[in-house]
Parts: sequence; structure tokens; C-alpha cells
Amino acid sequence: MTRTDEKVRYPLKSKDAFLTPADGAEGVENALRILEGRWKLVILFHLFGGAVLRFSELERSIPGISQKMLIQQLRQMEADGIVRRIVHHQVPPKVEYCLTEWGQALCPALDALLTWAINKPDTDPAPSPDP
Repeated sequence: MTRTDEKVRYPLKSKDAFLTPADGAEGVENALRILEGRWKLVILFHLFGGAVLRFSELERSIPGISQKMLIQQLRQMEADGIVRRIVHHQVPPKVEYCLTEWGQALCPALDALLTWAINKPDTDPAPSPDP
């Protein structure tokens, strides 16, 4: 008697496994498209670690960002599922932002990217040819 799992072979499909370099490049391109924007990474770093910040706190903690740009970036990140917007119905209105579980999962990846950038080797000038 043979086992069923030996008779039926389904290829294992994983979201993490890319079949070709082109598929991998496309996946990275899609991930970077979600994170593109001058302020998104700065906003992410302020919200990492489970921080829940009011709009005004975020605005004060990021010098140089306009209200309009902060609103745009937060809306895009909310639409992409990275940030959760919490509205407290009170007077005056209170709106808080925090990372979703999926957004918080970016932390190790961005830490690895930061470590990679910090460990950049010193570039020596090309050796000059002997005369």
C-alpha cells in the first residue's frame, strides 16, 4: 500500500520563494515602491517599537515636514496597510497613528539595511599603474 502524499506531488509554493531573478527583482521593486517618498522611512522609525503618536507629536518630531506632506505620507502608508489610523471621537478631535503588525515587521529588515550601510567598506582609490 502506498502513501497518498507520495502519489500526489504538489509543488511547494511560498510567497517568499522567487523562481527567477526577474521575479525577485520585481518583488523588491514592489516593496521599494511602498516605501518610496522622502518622509516615509522617517515616519516609520518614529513609530517602531509599538509607539502610538498623535498627528501633532509626529509633526513636531520630524522637523522640516509640512502638514500637507505628513498627511499625504500617512494616508499612503495607511492605504498600503503599514500604518493604522485611530480616530477618537471627542472635542477637540484626537487622531493617533501606530504601525500595523505588518508595518512593525519592517523593523528587522530596515535594521539590517541600516547595519549594511554603516558597515560600508572604505573605498580605496584605484591603484595607479606603474610607469
